[in-house]
Parts: sequence; C-alpha cells; structure tokens
Amino acid sequence: MIRTADRESGARKPVLVHDPTLRDGHHAVRHNLGPDQLRGYAAAADAAGIPVVEVGHGNGLGASSLQAGQARLGDDEMLSVVREALPNSRMGVFMIPGWGTVQDLKKAIAHDVDVVRIGTHCTEGDLAERHLGFLRDAGVEAHGVLLMSHMASPRQLAEECARLVEYGASGVGILDSSGHFLPADVAERIGAIRHAVDVPVMFHGHNNLGMAVANSVAAVEAGASIVDACARGFGAGAGNTQLEVLVPVLERMGFATGIDLYGLLDAADIAGRELMPAPPAIDSVGVVSGLSGVFSGFKNRVLDISRREGVDPRDVFFELGERQAVAGQEDLIVDVALALREETHSGRPAGGSRASGQE
Repeated sequence: MIRTADRESGARKPVLVHDPTLRDGHHAVRHNLGPDQLRGYAAAADAAGIPVVEVGHGNGLGASSLQAGQARLGDDEMLSVVREALPNSRMGVFMIPGWGTVQDLKKAIAHDVDVVRIGTHCTEGDLAERHLGFLRDAGVEAHGVLLMSHMASPRQLAEECARLVEYGASGVGILDSSGHFLPADVAERIGAIRHAVDVPVMFHGHNNLGMAVANSVAAVEAGASIVDACARGFGAGAGNTQLEVLVPVLERMGFATGIDLYGLLDAADIAGRELMPAPPAIDSVGVVSGLSGVFSGFKNRVLDISRREGVDPRDVFFELGERQAVAGQEDLIVDVALALREETHSGRPAGGSRASGQE
C-alpha cells in the first residue's frame, strides 16, 4: 500500500485539514480530558503530519463554566501541554465572543497559537469585528466561522462571510453545528461563499444523519480548501467528520492533504483507546438533534435534564428546534423540559408527530 505522504503531489489540489479532536471532542467527555491524554494525541497527530491541531474547551477559550460545563484543565494548561507536543504541526484555538474575550486571545498568543477561529451565530458575524481586528493587528492568522449555518440561506452566509473578511479574517467558513445538512445543502452554501470572498473557505461537519464525510467531500468539491475532521469522529453528539476516513477518501479522489496514512491511523487508534470510552454513535437522540437542527453539544444536558424531569429527550430536541435554540442558550433546555412535563401532566400529547423532522 502506498502511504499518503509518500505519493507525488503533482498537480493535485491541496486541502488543508484542521483537527479539532482535542477541542470538539471535549463535548463528548464533559470537558474532562487530562494532560496525558492531550499530550499523547497531540504528539501522534504531529507525527502524522496533520497540519493544524485545535485544542480547548468544547465551546472555546473562556467557556469553562457551570452553564457550558467546567473543564478539568484551564485554558493555559491545555495550551501549554499541546504546544510542547507540536514541534511541527500548527496549534489552533476556537473562541465565541461572550464566552471568551480579548484577554483570552492575548493569553493564547502568549502560548504561541498559530491559528485562531472566532465563531458567531450564522447571522451575527458583526460580533466578531473587534476580535478579528485585534488578531489582524497582532499578526495572528484569524478565521471567522459561522455556527448553526443551516439557519441561514446561502446568500445570507455569503454576505456574512464577506463581512468577516472586511473585519480581518484571512479565512471564513461554516459549521454544520447540528449535523442537519445533506451534501446538496453544503455544496450550495460553500459555492455561494466561494463566489463572495477571495480567502480560503472552510467546512466543519457533524454526523447526526450519517452525512459528515459526504458533506465534507461536497464542500471540497464546491471549493472549500479547509476541512475539519476528528479522530474516530470524536465530538459533540453523534460526532464529527471522521478524520481517518476523510483523509484517504480525499486522497483517493485526487486531493493532496500531506498527511501520512499510517501515522493518521496510529493517531486514531490512540484517540479511540485513550480519549473516549467508545466512539461516537448515531443514536436516536443524535438523529433527532440533526433533524431538529439543534446544536449537537446540547446532548448531554438534554439527556440529564430530561431524565430528571421525566420527559422524552426527543421531544425536548424538537421543541428546542422550533424555538431555534443556539449554543449559549443551554438554560432554555430547562424551560422546555418543564413545559413538556406540564403538558404531560395536563394530559396534552407531546412529540410523536414531529418525528419526520423539519427544515
């Protein structure tokens, strides 16, 4: 077998892979990764030649809290451990304004972070203006990314991304935060963004409907030059695009990632053995999260609160979807569960008929 990094690149189009295993994966283990886990996986990812390794609390810099989940390690310790384990790969971080601040960005810069992503709700890119401007002036590569992107049209996403470039983003893109998209949805949105900006475009997929790899391929074919993927799909809810599957698929299609196949598979084995009790699975709640268009990171909170209040978590997800809940509105889960409990006790039916999903 020819190993990926040994192939001649020729005229193959390059695709830059970002690996948020040590950031998005935190959602799946309630933000409880320890220093040895971070160090071990980061070193394996570096050895495999993965270009960018992202680290931090699942919701990004400054997000460790009772509302979003308290991380076992603080941002400074996570960044320090992973930075030391990446002599070759670049280190990335993620931040949502409101969770994180300029002070958090300054701390990340002090740890020699290479790439910073600023995420906002898909129609609120203006919230990133200050942070992208700060990073531009500091000489740090900064990407502006739009969360819950199924809630906006292709035209709206393109306009928001163009605005992010004006603010200083050197790359832009979208996250399918709830795993709601199908490949045609992704292609249409990436195509619209690609026509609106002259910087690299990225895509980050979730696997609630089993479409993460297919959606990532559709994004690349539509012009995205940066894609995210996690080892064993380690991530929120039903998991992310599976890294060790996506890379060889892209290579087989003629794209160049520069990642060593055996090293990649070794890193995935370490992730499966050391980071997670079991790989993410598309369970019933994961499917409903995708159909309803609700942030995958809500899963554990929805399950906990639904169990406590004696309601069906699927009903909670569909109701959250109807209310267009977004990350940062975790308190809404309690309100929805209590309302559903009241409906049940009053004899009014809940759920059932919504199981076919909605846009």
